[in-house]
Amino acid sequence: MKRVTYHIASGAIALLHLLFVLTVVFGGLAVLCWPRLIWVHLPIAAWGAVVELGTFRCPLTAVENALRERAGLAGYSEGFLEHYIFSLVYPDGLTRTTQMILGTTVLVINGLVYWRLLTR
Repeated sequence: MKRVTYHIASGAIALLHLLFVLTVVFGGLAVLCWPRLIWVHLPIAAWGAVVELGTFRCPLTAVENALRERAGLAGYSEGFLEHYIFSLVYPDGLTRTTQMILGTTVLVINGLVYWRLLTR
């Protein structure tokens, strides 16, 4: 593959990663409208919480970095959120405390959504 193709592929993975993160955070709202999506959203939200609360790396980060390197671009050592999102919000980087707060926030938001769904 040519470098341009790798560059496009790395951008596609970054977009997929962003959509995944948005689904983790806001997918519960879709479940309120379409309850059958629970079977899609629950594993996605669980994985998002595990990655944020644990010390795991999302495999999409590794795939994106590999594609970026093949495109002649620099990879990044931090995770997707730190590289793309938190570099805008938290220029000094993401601390473990902030990461724990974000992971807990995702759990609380989705917990409230699912509680609402169960009490209907």
